[in-house]
Amino acid sequence: MSIRHALLALLEEQPMHGYQLRQEFETRTGGTWPLNIGQAYTTLQRLQRDGLVEPLPAADGEPERFRLTATGREQAGSWWSTPVERGAPARDELAIKLALAVTLPGVDVDAVVRTQRTETMRSLQDYARLKRRIPADVAGTDLAWSLVLDSLVFQTEAEMRWLDHVEGRVLAQRSAPNPPDDAASAAPAPSPPAAAAPAGTPRSRKARR
Repeated sequence: MSIRHALLALLEEQPMHGYQLRQEFETRTGGTWPLNIGQAYTTLQRLQRDGLVEPLPAADGEPERFRLTATGREQAGSWWSTPVERGAPARDELAIKLALAVTLPGVDVDAVVRTQRTETMRSLQDYARLKRRIPADVAGTDLAWSLVLDSLVFQTEAEMRWLDHVEGRVLAQRSAPNPPDDAASAAPAPSPPAAAAPAGTPRSRKARR
């Protein structure tokens, strides 16, 4: 995800220093994507270099806070109105593993699917427990975390359906009859019919007797 734009969006609310930005980011996303403090400050330095944020005067001993410039505010607003482009799909280790499993000899594809299904179900149960802790009348950061959690649940449920699909496709492939061998299945060409004797051809001696 774009940490750059996420920090710009948070700075729209109020000026903050790096530790505040890290805390706000993790609170609003439920800690799903931990933000390293070094990454937060490195991103702030790049935003300042690009003229999107500027530091505020700080008292002695206080951390330096940053605020958006006019250009930074414009770019933050543009982020909200621009759809997220998927582009090239990210490498999916599970998809790669199963793609190789069905093409390499000696791999127990059924066992691979069963093992992964157990792990995926465990994750789904963990998410369900987390959802039960969120109050029904969510608002603010609770609503933000609830939406992030919903996204994780939907992705995990989709993975379960895909594993069922893989299992069904593999089973169907095994049950399909083997295609006949081309050489064995080729029917012999029929013999051409005997040519009729032309009119006026003399009969054999035996026939004349």
